[in-house]
Amino acid sequence: QVSLVESGGGLVQAGDSLRLSCAASGIVFSGAFMGWFRQAPGNQRDLVAAITNDGSINYADSVKGRFSISRNNIKRTMYLQMNNLSPEDTAVYYCHVGQFWGQGTQVTVSS
Repeated sequence: QVSLVESGGGLVQAGDSLRLSCAASGIVFSGAFMGWFRQAPGNQRDLVAAITNDGSINYADSVKGRFSISRNNIKRTMYLQMNNLSPEDTAVYYCHVGQFWGQGTQVTVSS
């Protein structure tokens, strides 16, 4: 059974940090394209950070220097470390592995 379960979202203040986790099961994990996307109300779902099939890492310009994506192939878990959060980072964050999507986790940053 395919499953992507996100965790780690919440309500924080500007300048705080959060770490999101995405635990995968039933999916080919090692070597798969994987990434974090986010969607704010009224906006489209945008890429935040990604690890490509060859291991390259890409970030949206708005999060460069603040966010860090990583993965643990043994634990089959992907992470997004988010530092120095701002209200503009408020959104539902989704993990994406291969062709599958998680259910999303809400991140709310108050000013």
